[in-house]
Amino acid sequence: MAEYVKVAVDAMGGDNAPYEIVKGGIEAVNENSHVKVFFTGPEELINSELAKYTYHKEQVEVVNATEVIGMAEPPVMAIRKKKDSSLVKALNLVKEGTCDAYVSAGSTGATLVGGQVIVGRLKGVERPPLAPLIPTATGCALLIDCGANVDARPSHLVQFAKMGSVYMESVMGIKNPRVAIVNIGAEEEKGNALVKETFPLLKNCPDIHFIGSVEARDIPAGAADVVVCEAFVGNVILKMYEGVGGILIKKVKEGMMTSLRSKIGALLVKPALKQTLKAFDLEQYGGAPMLGLKGLVVKTHGSSKAVEIKNSVLQCITFTEQNINQKIQEKILKTIAILILILYNIQDIKNKEVKK
Repeated sequence: MAEYVKVAVDAMGGDNAPYEIVKGGIEAVNENSHVKVFFTGPEELINSELAKYTYHKEQVEVVNATEVIGMAEPPVMAIRKKKDSSLVKALNLVKEGTCDAYVSAGSTGATLVGGQVIVGRLKGVERPPLAPLIPTATGCALLIDCGANVDARPSHLVQFAKMGSVYMESVMGIKNPRVAIVNIGAEEEKGNALVKETFPLLKNCPDIHFIGSVEARDIPAGAADVVVCEAFVGNVILKMYEGVGGILIKKVKEGMMTSLRSKIGALLVKPALKQTLKAFDLEQYGGAPMLGLKGLVVKTHGSSKAVEIKNSVLQCITFTEQNINQKIQEKILKTIAILILILYNIQDIKNKEVKK
């Protein structure tokens, strides 16, 4: 392993830039001596923020960028026109090999476009997915895809399953992770055209532990380790997860403040409740990695605070040390050969049935 895992952080991305972004990056370098952060953005502004903190100077570098890509800007146009933006500068650091990974709370669209156009896809990868970790009753699960590919094909979902399996096994330490496809029922014959076409392909993949369909209600219970879907469904699941979680916590707090008895009870259960709720805090997992690229690209929430930026930077260390990109490429290239064979066999069976 190199002396440092180098992470390019878009210091101007997100609602809380640059204050929370810089703070999170500094917390990461203070927590781990094997990471070096490259902040991209206006040099004077970033240096004024850095002056507030104590850290090892050799673990932080500032790369000047004079432009910022706004959340509402058209992604493709912004990437083309704003070459000196903090987001583009950070992605170029990964492309050039100066950095191993990229972290941003900025424009999701620009990050997705820039990841593919600037950093580039691994050989054999058709569509890089966005894959956040979501909390479950048994730990966490990888939701893949949640925002990158709204109109996916069966072959894309098969690759998502492969990449997700590699990530959960190598980064999260889950041996032989359970893979399931999101469906409206457990039966194989249920689902839309995409699910029905993908199901037999996943079922016949020898190098993943496919357990069948999973309904949305079973995801929080930890029914699967890798939850496969196209981005439209994935984004709905993620946003519902966040919304219900937020409202539930709000209602619990309101209920505890209704009377003197409930307030006393709240004081007694507060430590245990705080610990339980912490397990379902999305911030602890950091951002969502965009898998299948030549370098690691991590997208965090636009409203990210320092803790999520810190955890996003720290997750880059494990990803890099475990050579996830190399493992993904090996598995994908192997998959292409297997997929061709499966499709041929399925077509052969259909032809025989027609003849009968």
